[in-house]
Amino acid sequence: MRQSLGVRALVFEEFGGPLVVRQVPDPSPATDGVVVRVEATGVCRSDWHAWSGHDPDVVLPHVPGHELAGTVAAVGAGVRRWSVGVRVTVPFVCACGSCPPCRDGDGQVCLRQTQPGFTHWGSFAELVALDAADVNLVALPDGLPARTAAALGCRFATAFRAVTGVGRVRPGEWVAVHGCGGVGLSAVQVAVAVGARVVAVDVSPGALALARAMGAEHTLDVGGQADDGPSRGSGRPDDGPFRGSGRVEGGPSRGSGRPDDGPFRGSGRVGDVVAAVRELTGGGVHVSLDCLGSPATCLDSIRSLRPRGRHVQVGLLPPSLGRPAVPMELVVAGELAVLGSHGMAAGDYPAMLSLIEAGRLDPAALVTRELDLDGAGAALAEVGRAPGVAVITSFGRPAP
Repeated sequence: MRQSLGVRALVFEEFGGPLVVRQVPDPSPATDGVVVRVEATGVCRSDWHAWSGHDPDVVLPHVPGHELAGTVAAVGAGVRRWSVGVRVTVPFVCACGSCPPCRDGDGQVCLRQTQPGFTHWGSFAELVALDAADVNLVALPDGLPARTAAALGCRFATAFRAVTGVGRVRPGEWVAVHGCGGVGLSAVQVAVAVGARVVAVDVSPGALALARAMGAEHTLDVGGQADDGPSRGSGRPDDGPFRGSGRVEGGPSRGSGRPDDGPFRGSGRVGDVVAAVRELTGGGVHVSLDCLGSPATCLDSIRSLRPRGRHVQVGLLPPSLGRPAVPMELVVAGELAVLGSHGMAAGDYPAMLSLIEAGRLDPAALVTRELDLDGAGAALAEVGRAPGVAVITSFGRPAP
């Protein structure tokens, strides 16, 4: 048996500090866990939160990364369902399988959950250890590329459950998606697939172009102010570019009752995101999702609803970035539902995978960049600046 020389991983030793690729010791599987050889892993805004020090579970030094696809490389003695060589993905919440929520089938809110890239070292590495394998691993369909499957561990699966399970979107309903990063674009695609009419909101013309490609009926460009950096709002209580004026694009609204859609048709300045959404949809959306996670986008999402509408909070809202002032008077008067959505348990994956295999969902369309591990640090530090999903697909040393 060869002596291990360790594996390559992206490591940071201070929050917001240098992101360095170096050799680290091989991980070992827990009794109930496995080690997976990573074939692809996404660069997600949640990883940026970990690096920025917004997650209290992160202990330094740290290896980020939580949405992954790969092949089982080692198996703990207590694992019964999995063997070396099987291609898998995993929810970013690894459930224990025995606490009350897990027994109810709600592993995404497990009371003893672990999360690669947060509670322990993650998948920006050649190998990653995963807990409770029999509870959490999901076998990948034959023919599904790793670069596509990586997003199934977080952004795409999170959006799928937020739209179909938590928001309970129905055909013909209006849906607003605030923030068109990876999870927001996934939400647009899923909502369109179930027959909804979508208004997509973002500060990036490139992200909105992708949202239109995913089937959004209208897009609202709410840029026009200074860029706030990768998080588009982190560290500023008023959330910078998500407030104030913007541009709206899209054809005539079939929901407003006016064939030319008045001042909101085509490309023009609008003074209020909420007013624009209400005008385009004839009084507000049935379901609104905050897929960015900021006080301003949360408030805009709730205020965009029609009576008895459902707000789904998908984007993280770390307290260090400010707490949203939820307008409870509107919640009460309009009988609005304010809901949270936190990933998707492994047991709920078959429905999503069947739609992917049938061609009704296409997570591959979200992937706009492939990176090697040596380029991952720059991508993580600048997450949100380029539209679409970036995926690390090469982990070895670059050729000289």
